[in-house]
Amino acid sequence: MGAGVSTLATPALPADWRDFLALTKPRVMTLVVFTAICGLLVAPVHLPFALAFTAILTIALAAGASGALNMWWEADLDAKMKRTAKRPLPGGRMERQAALHFGVGLGSFAVLTMGLALNWLAAAILAFSIFFYAVVYTIWLKPRTPQNIVIGGAAGAFPPLIGWVAATGQVSMLPVILFLLIFFWTPPHFWALALFMEADYEAAGIPMLPNVAGEVATRRQIVLYTIPMAVCALIPPVIGMAGALYAGIAVVLTSAFFLLSVRVWRRVPRADRGLFKYSIIYLFALFAALVVDKFV
Repeated sequence: MGAGVSTLATPALPADWRDFLALTKPRVMTLVVFTAICGLLVAPVHLPFALAFTAILTIALAAGASGALNMWWEADLDAKMKRTAKRPLPGGRMERQAALHFGVGLGSFAVLTMGLALNWLAAAILAFSIFFYAVVYTIWLKPRTPQNIVIGGAAGAFPPLIGWVAATGQVSMLPVILFLLIFFWTPPHFWALALFMEADYEAAGIPMLPNVAGEVATRRQIVLYTIPMAVCALIPPVIGMAGALYAGIAVVLTSAFFLLSVRVWRRVPRADRGLFKYSIIYLFALFAALVVDKFV
């Protein structure tokens, strides 16, 4: 469903600040901001607090802009899914154009501020991340292919890379590894969700892997994508970019992730929910371990 003539009802209630905040997907933004902070902290250049704060703020605003543009485009789809039906647009609390203007304005401000305050390479990657999520993933991939989350996973993998580049002005090996780590983490994370939300995606007509290829193929793919994710998680200490503390934590956390993915593959009851919840903890803990390892 595109952004043409909407089937949504005319908004009955005026939008307030909470609706605009909801457009930014604050729960998703938490992980974005955290990984961006970690990317900035492990960089070899230490920014003054004001510049570091500006860098993280612009990344957060860009993530919020991406979320707003996603909700603008998918308003009709959101209305069909229980998980999203109460969002500001399908809930009838906001005009669709308001979400579009909010997203474009917020994204433009974030990119310009990043460029003027930090550097234009970071700003360019930030702009591309917004474009990738809003256009490549939301408009092009998501409604067309069950591999949407595989390619689209790149959108959520940019924050640590942008944090590093904001501090250093250049791309290096470690942030690329962190990018790939999140890239390969995304399919198991979202396909675990898709397994227990299959009916919702079916109702909205979104071709998620369980709805198109079936549960057996999805469960197998979850295990297969966990393998390159695990490799990326363990590369930093192998190439001398992290120490023994990170190595030990990464082995424990990643082993648990792999075992949970195997439980999903073997169809253990509620294993998909368990993997989905653990995957969020996993990424937070792994990135935190990388930062602590550097300073300890």
